[in-house]
Amino acid sequence: MSTKDWLEKDYYKVLGVSKDASQDDIKKAFRKLARENHPDANPGNADKAERFKAVSEANDVLSDPKKRKEYDQQRSLFGGGFRFNRGQGQASPNVDDLFRNATSGAGDFSDILGGLFGGSGGIRRTTSRSPRRGADVEGDVTIDFDQAVEGTTVSMQMVSDAPCPACSGTGAKSGTVPRVCPTCQGSGMRTATSGGVFQVTEPCPDCHGRGLIVDDPCPVCDGSGRGRSTHTMQVRIPAGVEDGQRIRLKGKGSQGEHGGGPGDLYVDVHVTPHRLFGRSGTNLTITVPVTFTEAALGAEIEVPTLHGQHVRLRIPAGTPNGRTFRVRGRGVVRKDGSKGDLLVTIEVTVPASLPDKARNALLIYADEAGETNPRAALFAREP
Repeated sequence: MSTKDWLEKDYYKVLGVSKDASQDDIKKAFRKLARENHPDANPGNADKAERFKAVSEANDVLSDPKKRKEYDQQRSLFGGGFRFNRGQGQASPNVDDLFRNATSGAGDFSDILGGLFGGSGGIRRTTSRSPRRGADVEGDVTIDFDQAVEGTTVSMQMVSDAPCPACSGTGAKSGTVPRVCPTCQGSGMRTATSGGVFQVTEPCPDCHGRGLIVDDPCPVCDGSGRGRSTHTMQVRIPAGVEDGQRIRLKGKGSQGEHGGGPGDLYVDVHVTPHRLFGRSGTNLTITVPVTFTEAALGAEIEVPTLHGQHVRLRIPAGTPNGRTFRVRGRGVVRKDGSKGDLLVTIEVTVPASLPDKARNALLIYADEAGETNPRAALFAREP
């Protein structure tokens, strides 16, 4: 909280009590307002959450006799409150200059504020419970190769945390209400000194950061205020997803607390292999067998595509085994909307057996072609 906020806020008005109210009156007023405005009792209501924060801040000061005395002294120096002029064209006064120049027997203002907030020459922020983001949820889906290439929508059954429907997230049994934690006065946080020098804010150990103590817990959620909900969600898997890829769906996780936003859903995608096609990035791959005659003399062959259509591919004469040809635009959709290619690798097949005429024909071919030993270079001596 800034010095400017400190001077402007009227904590008595926030709690609805007079300036001479007793400590019991302040405690009663705070408990009543805390119950009415607590975020657990008003899930998703941002106005109630802000009101609860203001009430907790006021109680933090007025419930402490020392802080209250210094607060009253501070405000009395300005006649019950100081207001910064926000008029157009008028400069706001410099609070630091006011502190340095104030000498009306009240001591240095920075000392007053330092003592008021429990610091040594500094100001400590009072902290109430902040909105808490919902937890992230993880899931797995298994899709076919075709679905991964083209994209698909799958149904996922999700189990996530949500406010308990039986107690509306309060954690208390129906007909009862939780009480304000006496340790943190409902703020859910406490300030501790680390090493005798630094002050750190941490969740209250008694209420575990909730700000409330449940004496008669809800039998459904055992007082946690959270319940597990199961629902079916339609999840869109984008075209081009790969095996093992993780997809993030923002805001589809567990619901938040105290006005916090939901978490995210992370989906791990598993893709089953295809009997014919493989992938290399945005390109599809396929191995196509051809005969020795087709590879040697050249041929025009048909090649299947993933979408069921056939494309014709010209194999030039003398094509070696393992050569790869590219069929453009028959691959996976890219992010820019274009498509990858289909990579066709030639595999020359060798017959397991030959009839006599075919065998004799090959012998004649070998004699006529004057084939040389293709492995001769393997045994040649290096120069």
